[in-house]
Amino acid sequence: MLDFITIKENVEFVLTEKKSKFIANLIKIGSQEEAEEVIKKYKKQYHDARHNCIAYRVMENEQIIEKSSDDGEPSGTAGAPMLNILQKNNLCNVLIIVTRYFGGILLGTGGLVRAYSDALSGAIEIANRVTQTIGYIIECTIEYSQFEKFQYYCKTNEIEIINSEYLDNIVCKIALEESKKERFLKDVNEKNINIIDYKIFNKTMVTINKMN
Repeated sequence: MLDFITIKENVEFVLTEKKSKFIANLIKIGSQEEAEEVIKKYKKQYHDARHNCIAYRVMENEQIIEKSSDDGEPSGTAGAPMLNILQKNNLCNVLIIVTRYFGGILLGTGGLVRAYSDALSGAIEIANRVTQTIGYIIECTIEYSQFEKFQYYCKTNEIEIINSEYLDNIVCKIALEESKKERFLKDVNEKNINIIDYKIFNKTMVTINKMN
């Protein structure tokens, strides 16, 4: 499985359950090493909390690495349920840290599973999610007069314009799925889109904003 969903930026969601406060931080990561560094940082930041439970999934060398931890909560009540939610949502390259400040009322194992699951689900709900897939980065040189048409073409074909430089002409980089490369080149050659020049970079993971 090389196609997966990730988040565009980090989000925080706060849930209160029977006076316990659950702070869910859903964080974008690019490697297992980065995940572990971020976990250390957040544990230091929330050092006064009772628990900092985590789960993450990250793609490295075309393999998904997964990890979860209950951080002192009863076994199976925090990390594993959150990892399961990440799996079911096909989320990868993300880390969830749910920090719990104990409110003095025991929730029981079922209550804990629900609270940690709801905290993560709340964070996912407000996150800006994007698709990552195998594809290409292409650098295009375009006349100013053609750029608006080019932007419309990219939007309707779910091609991401990563950045643009406004020089003598506009030089921009786009990201597109592997399956769309040949269609794009055909449209260029048949002048369905007007491009002065283009350069194709090596195959890589690209981020695509899927249209609803």
